[in-house]
Amino acid sequence: MENKELFEIALKSVDHHYIENYGEYGQVACAILSEKGNIYTGLCLDLSCSLGMCAEQAAIAEMLKHGETKIKKLIAVHEGGIIYPPCGRCREFIYEVNRENLNATILLDGLKEVKLSDLLPSTWMEHRIKEEDDGEKYND
Repeated sequence: MENKELFEIALKSVDHHYIENYGEYGQVACAILSEKGNIYTGLCLDLSCSLGMCAEQAAIAEMLKHGETKIKKLIAVHEGGIIYPPCGRCREFIYEVNRENLNATILLDGLKEVKLSDLLPSTWMEHRIKEEDDGEKYND
């Protein structure tokens, strides 16, 4: 699948709405091309109390419902057509769903391709595993 096509799928998925109590959803959409060639989309959710989830997390949840964990390509697009890179929380989330997702292609501004490993050079999990293997603990 061409990057422009995945961009168009994400952009067409944007569906911005306001909900009760100053919440909103859908101003950012994510489209994922899975390793098996399926497309999954998701919308962000922002609530007034700072609860919510990113579009990447919603798309991954949809992917998980279909028994898939490996991402080939991912793009997140704002309603104005601006491409957003995954936030730090999403970067770790993508990795933790399947460690092989470090090789996933993330599409950035101008449809530039980068690997998740370039955006997440140091994962929480690898430090946790090292700590357990080495018996290291924080000393306050």
